Amino acid sequence: MAMRLGFIGTGTMGLPMALRLIDHGYPLIVFDIREEALGPLIARGAETAASPVDMASKVETVFVSLPTPEVVHGVALGPTGLIHGTRLKTYVDLSTTGPQVAEGVARGLAQKGIHALSCPVSGGMAGAQKGTLTVMVSGSQEIFEQIQPALQAIGKNIYYIGREPGHAQMMKLINNFLGGTALAAASEAFVLGVKAGLDPEIMLKVVNASTGRSAATEDKFTRVILPRTFDAGFKTELEYKDIKLCLDQAERLGVPMWIGNAVRQLWGYAVSQGGGPRDFTTIIQYIEAWAGVEVGKASTESPKK
Repeated sequence: MAMRLGFIGTGTMGLPMALRLIDHGYPLIVFDIREEALGPLIARGAETAASPVDMASKVETVFVSLPTPEVVHGVALGPTGLIHGTRLKTYVDLSTTGPQVAEGVARGLAQKGIHALSCPVSGGMAGAQKGTLTVMVSGSQEIFEQIQPALQAIGKNIYYIGREPGHAQMMKLINNFLGGTALAAASEAFVLGVKAGLDPEIMLKVVNASTGRSAATEDKFTRVILPRTFDAGFKTELEYKDIKLCLDQAERLGVPMWIGNAVRQLWGYAVSQGGGPRDFTTIIQYIEAWAGVEVGKASTESPKK
């Protein structure tokens, strides 16, 4: 039987990842502050813990998938955090926190002899459900090799980035910055095309067969934007958080990011207008409102003078 694991944070990304671990034979102990979020896992045989410290006294390896750096820090090092458990040996963070939090948590846990791996993931809710996520790993290579079989239950592409705890987080922030930039730029471009009278479905075919294609056009526009479902499974406020974390690192390292600052402003505007909890693909709706058009199937109209 596979080793028993702990899993904390069973939200949009955490739940499908935890379910895949069960599918691959890993018995789980789970915890989330929202008890209703644990239902699907309990139905599949998972046990529950009363708190992070309770979990860390029951298992040697805990995975966490949490929304913000502050929550990650609290779960790992807070008053009822994992650090106070009696059995925990390996901490695996699937969240996006930024290098400083990853490094601080790793230092704190190391004082209790707990190994920390930073393992942020990319691929969204669909990738989590299918087990096709990209997983970026930093920390001890020896510990990585020990838990790699469990990571293979949730990810198709697993990359060891380096021993420094923050390196995987830096890689994830760069990737999310590029993804958020592509989505913002494609949104502006498609709104422009529709305002000029172009058919967005034909635009999408041309772009995806040409040099303008990106994950935004090949996936997001095809799957959720043109159909107007806006259900990619990632919140606008989390996209803004990741882009802001990336720009914070650039400032800290003295790297100018002219384009990055413009992208951060657009995502920040969406959050300031109450769009934080909405799906991040709704970013296009702000640009549509300014232009007075809608990008969707059969959405062309004559150019407005």
